[in-house]
Amino acid sequence: MISCETYVETDVAWVDAPAICQGSESEDSSATLNALADSDRVLLVVRADQAGQQLERLVPLVDGMRGLVVLTFADHLPEATDRMRMGGDLRKGLGVPVFLVDARKIDGPTRIAIREAATDRRADRFRHRDLSRLPARRLSGSGAPTGLERAVAHPLVAASLLLLPTAIAVTQANRFADWLYGPLTEVLAPLHTRIGDGPAFSTALLAGDYGLVSMFPFLLLYALPTVLAFSAILAVYKSSGLIDRLSVALHLWLRPFGIGGRDLVNVVMGFGCNVPAVVASRSCASCSRGTCVSAISFGSACSYQLPATLAVFAAADLAGLGIAYIAILAVTTLIYLRFTTPKALRLAGNALLLPEAGPLQAPSMRGMLREVLDNLRQFVTMAFPVFVGICFAAATLHSFGAFDALSRLLAPLMALFRLPGEAAAAVALGSVRKDGIAIGLLDDDWGNLKVGLGDPAQVLTAVYLAGVMLPCLVTLCTIGREMRWSFAARLCLRQMAWASAFGLAIAWVGFLF
Repeated sequence: MISCETYVETDVAWVDAPAICQGSESEDSSATLNALADSDRVLLVVRADQAGQQLERLVPLVDGMRGLVVLTFADHLPEATDRMRMGGDLRKGLGVPVFLVDARKIDGPTRIAIREAATDRRADRFRHRDLSRLPARRLSGSGAPTGLERAVAHPLVAASLLLLPTAIAVTQANRFADWLYGPLTEVLAPLHTRIGDGPAFSTALLAGDYGLVSMFPFLLLYALPTVLAFSAILAVYKSSGLIDRLSVALHLWLRPFGIGGRDLVNVVMGFGCNVPAVVASRSCASCSRGTCVSAISFGSACSYQLPATLAVFAAADLAGLGIAYIAILAVTTLIYLRFTTPKALRLAGNALLLPEAGPLQAPSMRGMLREVLDNLRQFVTMAFPVFVGICFAAATLHSFGAFDALSRLLAPLMALFRLPGEAAAAVALGSVRKDGIAIGLLDDDWGNLKVGLGDPAQVLTAVYLAGVMLPCLVTLCTIGREMRWSFAARLCLRQMAWASAFGLAIAWVGFLF
């Protein structure tokens, strides 16, 4: 999905490269162009219903190279005779073999023919010519949209569908986690007790409040199922072609804020885990990637942050604040983007990476499985090692009283937000790990508030500041590696300033009303 994958056979190595988006300057497109330069021949995969437009952009990149073309979505073309004529026209115009297929069910002879054409040492070379006059171009296009395609083109429907993964993941994945949390802690209890009998420092590293063993149930039960739920739902969207239609439907509404419909998909992915979302931003245009990452850092309440926030509201007997919190988070994120993105990204002529919306189709199980496994691999290889390192670092700082000192330092500032000094602990801990929101505000059994918060505005202000003031350390490390540490530092300073301003507004406007 993000980088070029290589599959080696006895006589050929297949390089599966990311797609090239129109107008893209993304890392994905750069990786594909680099792979082209190192390849003996190229297999262009384009949509039959958009063949004219896509080939006009792609053929100049492979002019003179040996290869072939595979047209997918052949079942969306009108008649078999039209498909045969289209294949012949393109074969004559491009000078290379052309195959029309339904990628969900390619028959054995077609697979063999494609492989033989790809490995033929005497394979023909692409000829760059004007394709606009080919009769095949007139066959491009998927015809009138269906009723379902017209429905998902409505911005409100598109926004609802795009937020559906958040609702399902938060309710169902967290319910599953709550069900298994007790049994898992019982299984780990003997190990926890044995570690507690050891030296004080090793006990703090492994079994303290931030110890690896203590925090492992949160990672396994709350983060992982949410990531899997998000990945599975988004895989259905991508495999069916729905994600492109949702991106197109929302694009014009998002442009005034400096992001596009494709960027919003990554922001929504961040509600599962910010790390895969930041990595997936490689597919953004180079000019808009920083804005996308900023939106993820500021407004994507991850699988740790959102459950911890809802737990605080429940303990305060204010469960209804959950909806208000999501609404405030969305509105403040849009305001933040509106005033921090470059003006060039908000101009009407900026198309960013607007995808071409094709027809909807039944999802491919193979493609969905690959998507889920890719996201899981990124979570395990990128987020988990950082999680372990942060557990050790946070446990060390906690054992030396660094968090208590930081809380005392921040306590006088809490008065500006109409908060007691004890709330500073939640803000400090939330900047390390987002479940620090609950650790700083709730008692040991997470059933009651241990900080005196007198009204709903104070509760809302406390969880907002703890959740938005800074990205967690896992996200910050990922941003530093992906975007340079100088960018991460500027992002933190800017986010702190805007989160503080919004926190003041929530605190005092809520107090007045």
